This record gives sequence, C-alpha cells and structure tokens, in this order.
Amino acid sequence: MKQRGWEAWRQRPHLLGVLVLLLFFRAASAQLRYSISEELKEGSFVGNIAKDLGIDLNIMKQRGFRIMSGSTEPLFKVNENDGVLYAVHKIDREEVCKESSVCLINLKTVLENPLEVHYVTVEITDLNDHSPAFPEKTKRLEISESALPGAKYQLQNAHDPDGGTNSVQQYKISQNDHFRLEIKDRGRDGKTPILQLQRQLDREAKRSHKLVLTAIDGGNPPKTGTVEIYIDVLDVNDNMPVFTKDTYAAVLQENSPVGTTVIQVNATDLDDGPNGEVVYSFGSDVKSKIRELFDIDSVTGEIIVKGRVDFEEQDSYDIDIQASDKGSIPFRTDKSVIIKIADINDNAPEIEVASLSSAVSEDSRPGTTVALISITDLDSGMNGKIISYVAEDSPFTLTPSMQDNMFAVVTKSQLDREQQSRYDITIIAKDAGEPALTSEKTISVFVSDTNDNSPEFSLSPYTFYITENNPPGASVFSVRASDRDEGDNALISYQILRNAGYENKVTSFLNINSDNGDILALKSFDFETLKTFQFQVVATDSGTPSLSSNVTVNVFILDQNDNAPVILYPVSSNGSAEGVEEIPRNVNAGHLVTKVRAYDADIGYNGWLLFSLQEVTDHSLFGLDRYTGQIRTLRSFTETDEAEHKLLILVKDNGNVSLSATATVIVKVVEPKEAFAASDVKSAAKVDEDDNVTFYLMITLGSVSTLFLISIIVLIAMQCSKTTDYTSKYLQDANYDGTLCHSIQYRSGDKRYMLVGPRMSIGSTIVPGSHANTLMVPDRRRASEEDANYDGTLCHSIQYRSGDKRYMLVGPRMSIGSTIVPGSHANTLVLPDRRRASGESEALKLGKYILAVKILHGKMKVM
Repeated sequence: MKQRGWEAWRQRPHLLGVLVLLLFFRAASAQLRYSISEELKEGSFVGNIAKDLGIDLNIMKQRGFRIMSGSTEPLFKVNENDGVLYAVHKIDREEVCKESSVCLINLKTVLENPLEVHYVTVEITDLNDHSPAFPEKTKRLEISESALPGAKYQLQNAHDPDGGTNSVQQYKISQNDHFRLEIKDRGRDGKTPILQLQRQLDREAKRSHKLVLTAIDGGNPPKTGTVEIYIDVLDVNDNMPVFTKDTYAAVLQENSPVGTTVIQVNATDLDDGPNGEVVYSFGSDVKSKIRELFDIDSVTGEIIVKGRVDFEEQDSYDIDIQASDKGSIPFRTDKSVIIKIADINDNAPEIEVASLSSAVSEDSRPGTTVALISITDLDSGMNGKIISYVAEDSPFTLTPSMQDNMFAVVTKSQLDREQQSRYDITIIAKDAGEPALTSEKTISVFVSDTNDNSPEFSLSPYTFYITENNPPGASVFSVRASDRDEGDNALISYQILRNAGYENKVTSFLNINSDNGDILALKSFDFETLKTFQFQVVATDSGTPSLSSNVTVNVFILDQNDNAPVILYPVSSNGSAEGVEEIPRNVNAGHLVTKVRAYDADIGYNGWLLFSLQEVTDHSLFGLDRYTGQIRTLRSFTETDEAEHKLLILVKDNGNVSLSATATVIVKVVEPKEAFAASDVKSAAKVDEDDNVTFYLMITLGSVSTLFLISIIVLIAMQCSKTTDYTSKYLQDANYDGTLCHSIQYRSGDKRYMLVGPRMSIGSTIVPGSHANTLMVPDRRRASEEDANYDGTLCHSIQYRSGDKRYMLVGPRMSIGSTIVPGSHANTLVLPDRRRASGESEALKLGKYILAVKILHGKMKVM
C-alpha cells in the first residue's frame, strides 16, 4: 500500500505544492488542507496525514488514529501503515457540492490516549465534464399572425452543472427570416435568451416555423446544448371558403336506398381553427320538395338520399349549396349542384282487361276474339319495351291490335267444352330491362255448350240376371247413360227399341222409365220356358238437333226351385207313382229289383235328385242307391221272409227349400217258374217300346246327317268354284309325272311358311275358307291337263294347328296316308303328289275329304 501511494505521488508532481501548503497550515493553524480534482479514480492519493502532522506511524497504530464519519458514507480513508489519505471511490464535484461555487470537504481525525483532534479540509476542483442542457428537448410557441414586429418572447435558460467558466456563457439561434435573439444577463441566475419578432407572420403562407437555440459553456473545448423551438402561427379570419370544383354534377339511380351518398362537395378555407372550419347547408331558396328527398352533411359536405327518388316523377334536380366558416364574422360561398336521375327497371308491366266475353261457344272458329287487353310500362327506353304472350298449354293466343299497347286474346284451336269447360288464361307481360320484370294476369273464360255428344251408356252391352217368378210390375234392372254436354243437351230420355218378331213379343212385357232408365217387368218370367232374351234400349238427348245411341241388353233368367221332382217310373195306369215288381225267391244278394226314375225341370242343385227309403218292411232285405234310384237285394231270401214287401221311396231335390215326391214299389217274391213267365210278358212289352224309340232316333240322326252333308258340300263347292285367270308355264309338258311341286308362301306370327303342292302355279293364292282358321289351296289344273276321271272340282284338305290357330291345307288327289315333312328349307312345308298311274283309290273320287294332321316330332301325319 505504501509503495503504491508513493508511486502515485511520483506520478503526480503537482501534488508537491499541495503538500508544502499543508505543512504551512499545520504550522500556522494546526489544520491540514488538500486540493484534488474531481473524477479521480478510486484509491487516488490525497495527502500523507502522518507526515504532515508529524506523527510516528507506530504511535498512530497504538493510539488508534481514525477519521470521524457522519451518517453518510465516507469519501476518504487513512492507511494506518503509511499514514496516507486516499479517496475511497470516484468523486463527482457536481454531486457532492451541487450548486456551490467552491467545493470543500471538512474531515475530523482523532487520536486516542490522550484525545487529540486534527481538522483536514479537502477541496474538490471542477472539470468541464457536463454540457449545457435545456429543460425540454423541444419548445412550442404560439404567435398570432397579427403580431407586430418588435414583439419579444422569453425563452428558458440552459443549465450546466459545471461552475465558473465551465458554465453557460452564451446563446445563439439558427438562421431565419422572422426572428432574432437577444441575451439578458441575470447575474447569479445566469443568462436568459429572448426571441424578438422582426417580420410579421402569415399563417396562410407558413403555418409554423422551426428554430434551433444553442447554449455554449466556457470550457476548453466548449460544450453545447440545443433545444428545438416550434412556433405555431395563430390564425385570424381573413379568408373565405372556396369550393374545389367549378361545377358539381352527379347521376343517381332512382329508388336508391335512404342514406345513399349522391355526391360530396368540398370547400376549403385557408384560415385555421374555427375560422377555417367549413360547414355546409342548402341555400335559402331550395324548395321543400328537394329537402324531403335530399339532405347534406354539414361537416363532410355529402349530399345523401333522404326520401324515395322516382325517375318517373322528376328526372333531374338543381340544388344550391352554401359553404361558410365559423369565424366571429363568418364568410359564405354558394355553389350549384346538378343531380340527374337515372331510370332503372323498377316498374313491371301493367295489364288491364278492357273487354272480356262472358262465354265463348265450343264450336267457335279459331281466331275468335275473347278479350281485349291493355299492357303498359311506366319505364322508358328498353325498360319500357314489352313482350307479351299467353302461357303455354292453352288454346288461346295474344295478337296485337291497331291501337298501341292493346292486344286481343283470340282462340287458336278448336275448343271442346266436354274436355275443359273453363280456361284460366294467364297473360304474361315481360319488359326488356335488365333484370327483366314480369307481370301476370289471369282471366277466366267459360266455354258454352253445343249438342255435339251423343249419350253414352255406362256399359255396352248390358248383362242382367233375373230370378224367375219375379213380381210383375216391379223394377228388375236399369240402364244408365250419360251425356258429356250440359243443360238440355244432356237431358236424356230412354225407350225400348221394339221390332217385329220374337224379340218384340218378349219386350212387350217390358216397360222403361224414360227419365231414369229403370226397366219394369210386366209379368213373371219362367226359367223353364224362357232362359234368355235380348233387346235394345235407345237413349236420346234433348238437344237441337237431338242425338241418340243404343245399347244391347242381354237378360238371363235364373232358375228357382219351383218344380217338384216328377216320378217317371214306376207309374200306374191311373197315373199314380206305384208299381209292382216280381222277383224269384232264389236271387242272390245284389240283384237289381227295379230302378226308380224321376226328373226335375229345374237345373243345378235345384234339379239334382236324391233317393231315400222312407218305409220298408224289412231294412235288411232291400237297399236303395242314393243317386241312381236302383233298388237291389241286400241278401238272399229265406223261407221265413214274407212274400210281399212294400217300399216307399222319397225323391227330393237339393234346393234351398227342397221339394220332393214319393213312389211306392211293391215287391212280390215268387217261385222261379212264375217269375220267368212274368218276365217274358214284360220283355215282349219292352221290345215293342224299344222298337218305337229306335225308330224315332233313326229319323233324328238321318235328318242331322243330311243337313251336315249338305252344308259340307255347299261349302266345298263355294271354295272350289273360285277361279282366277292365270297360265302356268310349268304345266305345258304332257308327260308331267306329278312330282313337280310349286309353292305358296304365307306368314303366321313372326314365322314364314311355304305350302308346296303339285300343279300349283306361281300365281296360286291362299284364301280363307268357310272357316276363319282354314287356309284353302284351290285346284288350278285345267281340264285338258287333268285325269279323264277327275273333274277338277274336288279338293282334299289337311288340318293342323300352329300356336293357338287352326289351319287347313287343301289340295287335289291327297291320299289318306299323305305325310307332310319339312323340305330342304326350314320354313317350307311340302305336299307331295300322291296320284298313281292307274287304279287310284276310289276313296279319292268322293269329292272332298277333311284330313286331320297330327304334328309329332317335326312331322305332320295325315290321319
């Protein structure tokens, strides 16, 4: 430490003078005074107190030499080893002494045993280590543009912590055209800068001015500090508002929503503050109508929509606008704003019915006028152009008339009231705007009726079923007809069509209600005498002229169980149902004794008869078949059995309320010889009866056969007699052997067939025979080419089926054994010629045979 202190002493030669000065003070006043510069480093040498006070270092340690410190942290300390006073840390004069011009620090040193006090003063000398500083970095002043030259404005002083010549010594201001700087010396308070106006300000020319004030201290080198001074020029109202445009014009679409900005006017005032604030308003001459439609924002100058603007009412507006400032004596400027209203397609076409017919007849010709329509549109230009038409699916159309905006609704096709009696005609009008607007109007047109429809029955034909024994005079059934016309044209009356003949005889017992078609039977019908009949009913409307139609009514009589069974056998001579039967005693069980025969005129269940034994003397001996009425023995007769037995047979039908009849059979048991004799007598009688029946049957069968044969001959003659004029180039050869076949083609469904037979020319045709499903192939051979024994009129036929149809192939000289086989083509049927050279079968000369064909495995076999 001691060595470090001396090194510091050697480094600072100027401290020698300080030490000499301290020794002088000790001799004079027993006080020490040191002087050091501020900002010395920590541990810097201040003075050697032990040496300066003449105190031995050992004594200092023994007597506890120390510096008395106050409450603050000590700035200096004494090294006990060498007695040197040094700075504890770096000392800032401005911080320790603040505003004092001379900075002195007084120290008290103390020695114990005995107490001895010494005073030490340390002076801190100043360095120029601070620059002048203003309280604010910027300063703002407000000076009215009406201030006169010579006006003064005091500025704030700059502060420099350094003292003496290191403090602020002078001020200067930046170069400008309006101000100069004066400096006022206030002694201890320093120097004060003053700003003086040299030239009057004009806010409209320059709103503000910027100056830089610089403070300079007396150090070497000098240090400076600056402040920026902003001078705002205060306004006076010396300018009037001026609009930025000479003319204002805008285009506004009609129906713009309320609040829409139309145009913004802008006026400027060179003044400031209230003098330069511009407010906008309508001129005093603006009409109230314009004030209802438009408003103006007093601050922004925006003209906005206030009400509904309609082009159709007015297409432009000329509005006076006024701009004024807020000065104590305001200035005003007027300007005219022109607003043109643009048309938009905001009006749909209007459709009005000028004339409308209450009804149009259904027989009206196309082009008949039904209504006159007026269509208008309030818009202009393309927005007012109209396209009009009638909606689709309507027998009406729209045609222009001679007058503008007038159209005629006319019929374009024939009307039918029965199909549609009322038309709701929708007329559509569409303008050419973008987007297009459409209007619709519907008119109702009624179609009046003409008598153009005949009555129509609900069924055709009618089929009714009537139970026999109906009460006379009651309604048995009814027919109904309707007429699609209306009014008198649809008023229908009914009548029965009566013709001469059997039908008229039946219909004479019927009557019809002409108003409702109810048919009454004047008598009861009997199924057993009349099972069905047919008649016609005519329905006539009341139109002019009237129209009518008829319908066939088929009536079927239904059977009732109104007939009791009738016993046919046994029947006695007096007509009662009684009979006597004799049988040998030696018959076995199951022997047929007799058969009870009966019939019932009714049909179905009403005529279904059942037989039963009501009374019998011995139930074990005889049995009755329930369905056939046969009486048979159940066992053989014994000696104890009676010789005579009475059987009562009940015959009844199966009606809901069954009817019945009874027959009595008396069976006599006789010895075998007596039975044979009786049997011979009965056989003779029965033979006579059978001969009579056989005769009648022969007559009946002969008549039927004759009629059938005549019908067949007539039919064949009609078919074979049909000839056509043709020549065949295939039949000229006299040596033709009958094996050449010609063909005829025909179709059945989706298949094609070819019929081939001898002597058939290309021109041969297949024509329907007497039967609907028979195809006939006539014989076309000429007399000169035929067999001398063949007359050319006989045709044979082959019948076969294809699907659900039946066909007949007819050709000459076809034998019973003829076979039809598929030819070389899949769809060709071949009929070979079966004629022989000589000795043909006599069966082929009979005139006509109908030969059945059996289709089996692809072949047709003639049966």
